Amino acid sequence: MERREFLAGAATAALSTWLPAKAFAAGAAAPGDAAFAALADKLFYDNLLVTPQHATGLGLDTGVRAALRSRLDDKSEAGRAAVQAFDRAGLAAMRGVDPAALSPAVQRQRELLTYMFERRLAGVPFGIEGVQQPYPITQQQGVYFEVPDMLDSQHPVETAADAEAYLARLKAFAFALDEDSAGQKRLAARGLIAPRWSLDLTLGQLAKLRAPAPEASSLVLSLSRRTTAKGIAGDWAGQAAKIVKDAVYPALDRQIALVGALRAKTPAGDGAWRVRGGDAIYAAALAEATTTKLSPEEVHKIGLEQVADITGKLDAILKAAGYTKGSVGERLTALNHAPDQLYPDTDAGRSDLIASLNAGIAAMAKKLPQAFSNFPSEPLEIRRVPVEIQDGASNGYYYSASLDGSRPAIYWINLKSVGDWPRYSLPSLTYHEGIPGHHLQGGYAQKGGALPLYLKDFFLSAHGEGWALYAEQLADELGGYTPLERAGYLQSFLFRAARLVVDTGIHHYRWSREKATAYMVATTGFAQPRSQREVERYCVLIGQACSYKIGHTAWVKARTKAQAALGDKFSLPWFHGILEEGTMPLFMLEKRIEERTAERLAGG
Repeated sequence: MERREFLAGAATAALSTWLPAKAFAAGAAAPGDAAFAALADKLFYDNLLVTPQHATGLGLDTGVRAALRSRLDDKSEAGRAAVQAFDRAGLAAMRGVDPAALSPAVQRQRELLTYMFERRLAGVPFGIEGVQQPYPITQQQGVYFEVPDMLDSQHPVETAADAEAYLARLKAFAFALDEDSAGQKRLAARGLIAPRWSLDLTLGQLAKLRAPAPEASSLVLSLSRRTTAKGIAGDWAGQAAKIVKDAVYPALDRQIALVGALRAKTPAGDGAWRVRGGDAIYAAALAEATTTKLSPEEVHKIGLEQVADITGKLDAILKAAGYTKGSVGERLTALNHAPDQLYPDTDAGRSDLIASLNAGIAAMAKKLPQAFSNFPSEPLEIRRVPVEIQDGASNGYYYSASLDGSRPAIYWINLKSVGDWPRYSLPSLTYHEGIPGHHLQGGYAQKGGALPLYLKDFFLSAHGEGWALYAEQLADELGGYTPLERAGYLQSFLFRAARLVVDTGIHHYRWSREKATAYMVATTGFAQPRSQREVERYCVLIGQACSYKIGHTAWVKARTKAQAALGDKFSLPWFHGILEEGTMPLFMLEKRIEERTAERLAGG
């Protein structure tokens, strides 16, 4: 069966379970927490039928959903429409539940799920999938970027059936590439094309994926390596190589030709303003990323103020360390190039760098009881970003563990250049991506509390990235830095404050990529290649860079307010217990911490 037919059938089967209005009427008419929990979990599992890659990422492509392991997400117009229809139906379901029939905790869950579905539909008025990623194919987005990594790091290969499913997905990869190309071609007619330099980076990454002989492709080697390790008999490499040669490479060639042709058609400039309706798209993206109503002008002003404040703090630390000449940015640049701060630019140097990150995780784990109760301790792997995508990938990012515990969480670090990672800067990154940052936060959401599955898997950047920056600050309070590493921690904060300036500069004040990069280098002292990669990320993932410092400010404000109100009744383990309630927009976070504070004052 052709993949298009296969996925169309899957989508139709899924739709039939949740689109009829009477299905929601029955759920909404049944009052109480149990009925809501059943509805929320039904929506969660039904959603997996139209997002099979997500099912694999969560470890839920087993049992009655085992067929999902052989599928990829449908990137055709029909597939995208099915996802949008699901989100509309989910929103209607949440709005159809009477909050008066729910306990306060479940009322909050309903409010959160309503917000989630609203955000998932934010791109609809603009005719795009998401307001933060308006371009289908960039150096950081697209089937070519996502699927090979997913096949290697998330698709399990434990049995012959898993290997067969891998081959099925490899065949589907060719269809998905063509569908992605068709979607980009449609949006190109409206000028929704990534900037020219982004297309150049994309072409370079496509070429790297296409370059090896089929039998030497990373797509083939991943399956061959893992079937051999598990002793799974069969000519898996030969079958995979044939699919790559006959289907995947021709589809890559077609996408390379399309992206090459779009270079001459993309509008000039680097920010969202360059495309039709770009100002409105950016306003929506900024609101979504920060979960606030802050204007671009307000965010820019906050950024400039925080850059000035943090620069002053860094000035004192650097002087104490003997770095006295030049601006703070220039002194940080000098520190970045100090020989004792650099790992060797070799495989051994990269291995030592990752070993130091693991040691940092282990050391921080011993400090957690000072600030957390009943904290989760799921394993965390630290891996290098795959070479094929490192040119366009972010500097660091995090994959949560599967819900079934079959796959650990992964913290990825881009080691294209070890010069991007001086030793003094690494602890803050580890605390951000690992513990007490994203890994700990995600562990609480998945293992703690009584959240429906949707909310165990829900992530909002302002809340999550704000927490991760707060975690860097908390690590300082727990004694996690040497004096020089504190400079790295404050540099991390300076970097996130500079993002407020740069993101709004690019998309609102019409800065060029070059101007934004120069500002980032001069302000933070980060190496020019690292700074440019960051700026290039902001150009195609719009607004998201502002979520970090806006979110951090909200976490600190909420804690300060709770401490002032509670006095001796305040404790860090109590405050951090809010993590068990999952991710929420900042306005809900502030309200919920105020409620918890009032309950504690009343003796609850």
